[in-house]
Amino acid sequence: MRWVLGLLLIWPLLASAQADSPQLAELRKLAWQVGPTEGRIAEKATIQVPKGHVFLDAQNTRRFLELNGNPPSDGHYLIAPESLQWFAVFSFAPSGFVKDDEKIDADQILKSLKDSDGPGNDERKRLGMRPLYTDGWEVPPHYDTDTKRLEWGTRLKTDTGALIVNYTSRLLGRSGVMSAILVSDPKSLPADTQEFKSALQQFSYVAGEKYAEFKPGDKVAEYGLAALILGGAAAVATKKGFWAALAGFFAAFWKLIIGGAIAVLAGFKSMFKRKQE
Repeated sequence: MRWVLGLLLIWPLLASAQADSPQLAELRKLAWQVGPTEGRIAEKATIQVPKGHVFLDAQNTRRFLELNGNPPSDGHYLIAPESLQWFAVFSFAPSGFVKDDEKIDADQILKSLKDSDGPGNDERKRLGMRPLYTDGWEVPPHYDTDTKRLEWGTRLKTDTGALIVNYTSRLLGRSGVMSAILVSDPKSLPADTQEFKSALQQFSYVAGEKYAEFKPGDKVAEYGLAALILGGAAAVATKKGFWAALAGFFAAFWKLIIGGAIAVLAGFKSMFKRKQE
């Protein structure tokens, strides 16, 4: 249940890195796959990476996240424009087939998210992380029956009062759910969200993994759409262990933190051009 822990992303590096910094030098060492190319995600799906964009496999995405101050995390894949103005991280949860016939109560889900702030921040404190608080919906959760995609945007507030926006997509498949999390400067979020959605149009499950290929006897998830927003298996834990499970989920990795402006790094895009030569 790796994805239940979600993903914490902190971006202090790219916003402040200098062209000759050791951190940027380490970023250049990553095995960037430059578009046009095809990115393979967890042997479950592919995404067509267009010209002007780049992709990282699981090993290199892990290193990318570490360079940006995140805990080591396996099973993640990255797509971004060459400018790194935004990036999106994919991960797959083999939860089984999630039934999509559940009505989403946005108000109730938001209340549950806010209720989790207390125990979640206790766990964040234990891990040496600063507290985060759920402020509200930037984009209320909505599900597209045609694309089998669940999306929502959450406003978070730091202990200093700074607002942060998470934008998340869950793409339903036959044997589980693909998570795609957008990382962007809040100031450019609307435009970046549109680019992110365009990128998702190039995503597809491989044959045998598509939602429509479900067959009787396949594993069915214990939860529905609402629980995907609340944390999957953590949201259906027994009542006795619910807060412990949910606190760990929220504290460790779920909330996306974006610090400072995301800048186009001098010399970084030219590196991709050299790779193509």
